[in-house]
Amino acid sequence: MTIPAPLTGVIPPVCTPLTPDREVDASSLVTLVDHLVTGGVDGLFVLGSTSEVAFLTDRQRRKVIDTVVGHVGGQLPVLAGVIDTATPRVLDHVRSVTDAGADAVVVTAPFYTRTHPAEIARHFRLIAAGSTVPVFAYDLPVAVHSKLGAELVLGLAAEGVLAGLKDSSGDEGGFREVILGARTRGDVSGFSVLTGSETTVDAALSMGADGVVPGLGNVDPEGYARLYRYCREGDWALARAEQERLCGLFGMVRVGDPSRMGGSSSGLGAFKAALQLRGVIACAATAEPQVPLSSGEVERVGKFLAGAGLL
Repeated sequence: MTIPAPLTGVIPPVCTPLTPDREVDASSLVTLVDHLVTGGVDGLFVLGSTSEVAFLTDRQRRKVIDTVVGHVGGQLPVLAGVIDTATPRVLDHVRSVTDAGADAVVVTAPFYTRTHPAEIARHFRLIAAGSTVPVFAYDLPVAVHSKLGAELVLGLAAEGVLAGLKDSSGDEGGFREVILGARTRGDVSGFSVLTGSETTVDAALSMGADGVVPGLGNVDPEGYARLYRYCREGDWALARAEQERLCGLFGMVRVGDPSRMGGSSSGLGAFKAALQLRGVIACAATAEPQVPLSSGEVERVGKFLAGAGLL
């Protein structure tokens, strides 16, 4: 399907359910997609950070996109991450996901080696030239060690290289600069500015953001759909209350013991444990080498769900 310009609403980064032997659980993935669609989301972003894309093989990536596109069947836009270290590998992923029917691709700056802003811009231009679908930039400096500056992003938008930005940088000032530029520059139109922060959606939408890409939206899509609606209706009191409820729920990402696991194991493990506790997926396994949550940590996830009225 054709991606709206700008793309708006709630576009969760879809978790990748795995079997106990760490293969993609297509049946649970379909159930998760149904859970999200029923919850009122406006699009789906597969093969992003919350999808554990960095831990998946190319074969597993292809199974994810085939399963989701095959099931959604054009009901909602499907954005696919094509995240990899350098341009040739990203272009391989672009061909794979577009062959499978993805409606847009989501691209980070190159990583592993340090790249100059001119090289990052060239990377995006080459990806756009090799893609038959719109290209969204993914600003994720914590993982790729390069920040996408507002002038770089807006310049590429003006060239028609980028259709939108998913901002997970935590740089609220830079994010606002992109929003303002997209609204006021005469050479940028139809550009979508999306926040990747689960906990500041009301603030981002009040600044003029077009939508949100919330990992926690896997667990509570209805909550984010309500929050988005309240903001668009200008009911900021209800929006604030809903955002604060979701902030409390987001505390689940810290259940993992930091002495034995990293933030990814804790956060993604919590999302998957919550989905299993809610009966959405069959198994809460995360991709290796991530460390699984203990039974006690899973119990704490359940308390967060109960506190948010979800269990």
